[in-house]
Amino acid sequence: MSRDAPPHAGGSGQSASGQLPAVGRARCLGATIRTATEADIPTLRSLAQQIWRDYYPAIITPDQIEYMLEWMYAPEVIRSELAAGIVWELILREAEPVGFLAYGHEAVAREVTLHKVYVQTALHGQGLGQLALAHVKAKAVAWNARRIVLRVNKRNERAIRAYERAGFTVAETLVSNIGGGFVMDDYLMALAL
Repeated sequence: MSRDAPPHAGGSGQSASGQLPAVGRARCLGATIRTATEADIPTLRSLAQQIWRDYYPAIITPDQIEYMLEWMYAPEVIRSELAAGIVWELILREAEPVGFLAYGHEAVAREVTLHKVYVQTALHGQGLGQLALAHVKAKAVAWNARRIVLRVNKRNERAIRAYERAGFTVAETLVSNIGGGFVMDDYLMALAL
């Protein structure tokens, strides 16, 4: 399956200055999203470690958190995903990295998969996650995708509610063995475009 490079003009969900759309801007003044590069891998890893260790202990065990951090955020994993066309982006607030997202486009299937969207827990409820979702939706529309899909842990009720507010619905349940004695027990959620 091929992944197309993201468009460089139009459809980015941001103005030429990098500002996010007006939707929710009052709550997210100074928020921008920029493409991450290999040079940003340490920042991405640091954000992932901070956010996962802060947010996920109520959902999965500390051992699974550490396993998944290494499995999903090892430098070689991020580097490989960047090379394969997965778009990694940093969410910045007043030029400070406060979150990140990663997504890929399957041109033949006309589908965008949102692999990751994370914001520092202290900033939850301030509209940054919804702005990130609007950004991905704008990219998906520019790519002429039919839908956006994502996986979310069934016990992550707060994220599920946020995705539902953005128009996503549960399409199916998925249980995946990820090694190390752990499974991902998720919903596949979809947003038709």
